Amino acid sequence: MLSNKKIAASLAAATALFAAQASHAQNGLVDSYSVEAGGGEHVQVLRLAAQKDWNRNWLATRGYHLSGYWDANIAYWRANQWLDVPGNRHNLAVIGITPVFRWEADNKLGFYADAGIGAALFSDVYRNTHRQLSTAYEFADHVGVGYVFANKWELGARMQHYSNGGIKHPNGGVNLFMVKASYHY
Repeated sequence: MLSNKKIAASLAAATALFAAQASHAQNGLVDSYSVEAGGGEHVQVLRLAAQKDWNRNWLATRGYHLSGYWDANIAYWRANQWLDVPGNRHNLAVIGITPVFRWEADNKLGFYADAGIGAALFSDVYRNTHRQLSTAYEFADHVGVGYVFANKWELGARMQHYSNGGIKHPNGGVNLFMVKASYHY
């Protein structure tokens, strides 16, 4: 089981890794970094992520096109009603990878919409409130919107859903609302 100190140390290490990688962005390993925060029913989430743009231009029309990116992330989840006991807290670490499709402007600035379905691995099986997922491996899907500014900063919001896709029951699913700030190199 992960302690608060281990989770905090892992998040600090990931932050340091992301900062160190910023100097290597020109090498093509990473195009952008993001921090996301949000939550759902008795759970708060903080997530750090790195993205790699696919640089594709599918279905181009009227200055917009379909493209996408890979999103690799590590997150800290704080469950506040663990085992359906009010006030019973439990911390989880989650790592994930998601291919994301994005409808964006040809110059990659301005409004966008995106959606993705990926994989996530939890440090413990999620059993918060009446939500139980039964497996540590989960599918992570989302839909989101946002805006990329001329200075390469991005602000966005997304609805995120975690579920094991019926691999094992119960499969209550977890829904989150997340806000995102990202910087593109």
